[in-house]
Amino acid sequence: MRLQAWHAAGREFRYHGHAIFYRDEGCGPTLLCLHGFPTASWDWHRLWPGLTRQFRVIAPDFLGFGFSDKPRQHPYSIFDQATLVESLLCALRVRNCHLLAHDYGDTVAQELLARFVERRQQGLDCIQIDSVCLLNGGLFPEAHRPLFLQRLLRSPLGGWVVRLVSRGGFRRNFSRLFAPPNRPSPAELEDFWTLVRHGGGTRIVHRVIRYLDERRRHRGRWVGALQQASVPVRLIWGLEDPVSGAGVAARYRQLIADPDLIALARVGHYPQLEAPDAVLAGLQGLMERCRRATAAGAADSANARPASA
Repeated sequence: MRLQAWHAAGREFRYHGHAIFYRDEGCGPTLLCLHGFPTASWDWHRLWPGLTRQFRVIAPDFLGFGFSDKPRQHPYSIFDQATLVESLLCALRVRNCHLLAHDYGDTVAQELLARFVERRQQGLDCIQIDSVCLLNGGLFPEAHRPLFLQRLLRSPLGGWVVRLVSRGGFRRNFSRLFAPPNRPSPAELEDFWTLVRHGGGTRIVHRVIRYLDERRRHRGRWVGALQQASVPVRLIWGLEDPVSGAGVAARYRQLIADPDLIALARVGHYPQLEAPDAVLAGLQGLMERCRRATAAGAADSANARPASA
């Protein structure tokens, strides 16, 4: 699907006066797709036909990304994006969902999972998270290796660096995130550049990228959410990712009990674009795991009921 068709099929949601673009399509259990930095929900377009045959798929562009508004002075944060997502789900009357996330979206998913754990422990009403599937991202800041340009953007010079961001520089840096055989075509790179530039996006990249610092400040909360998760969690991970590949996968195996991880050789930072069939198969396997867990829970509940007189 080309970018123009993706945009034309979208809808708009208002969040604190800002327009938020999202796609909502398909039927079945709800799957919430959370995209990465610096792109948008269009990252899911190669999975979209397969996903919408099985799920009702909701995929927003975060505030400051893609076709959503990009206010120049907004204090962008992961916490705010998580609240945006919750507001969208409430507006769409969604009470439970599965999560599929990538990169920046991984961190939003970790915050949503942390809130879910807290509210369940406190006996509060909340949106039920049924499972979490994570693609490449900086789950553990100590294992994440940002590109040189990303380090410049998050530095005190970031406000000046954004003025130098060009189409050619974006293409070179963005292509490096993919395994060499899977790099985007010139037309695809132009579409990604269009998403970043839309609505003045290049002027705020240095503000949005501060999420890298948030990851360090709130590491305990977000890593703890994965360690305490009471729902199935699966990683589908491209090992040739130069920023969050094999090192993050190894750290996951160290810190998470009984880790569920599918490692993809010859795949970089964007498994959903580089190996969509493998991601779909991995997601289907996670859904089967959820069904088995639900059936086992129902059987345990039935066995625990006292016999009738």
